Amino acid sequence: MKEKFIRFMQGRYGADSLTKFLVITGVIVACLSSISKVRSLYLLAWVFIIFAYFRMFSKDYAKRSAENQLFLKKTYKLRCKFAGWKRRLGQIRQYHIYKCPSCKQKIRIPRGKGKIEIRCPKCNETFVKKS
Repeated sequence: MKEKFIRFMQGRYGADSLTKFLVITGVIVACLSSISKVRSLYLLAWVFIIFAYFRMFSKDYAKRSAENQLFLKKTYKLRCKFAGWKRRLGQIRQYHIYKCPSCKQKIRIPRGKGKIEIRCPKCNETFVKKS
């Protein structure tokens, strides 16, 4: 069965970022439609999911790739913002992040060092904070 599916998908575009976004959006809209009992939302959810599968099974690599590149280009700033938040949340246990009082530069200081004097690498302002 697995080999049959692999042969079927050979030459097809497959899943990319836009397809994953469409499927997730379709599932979220379907959940919202079940909560709110709005039938048009349910149909919209199916449109998202069917379009995602159409893209996955398509053999037109050029068009699907161009659509994905446009999606990635339009969502670049949002994805960078989420990546920054994720990176900051990962560092929150090990570091304090302070802003320089004069130039607002963010400075990362390791936790557990007690009261320390911090020198801003941008403007050379010094200030004391607890780490």
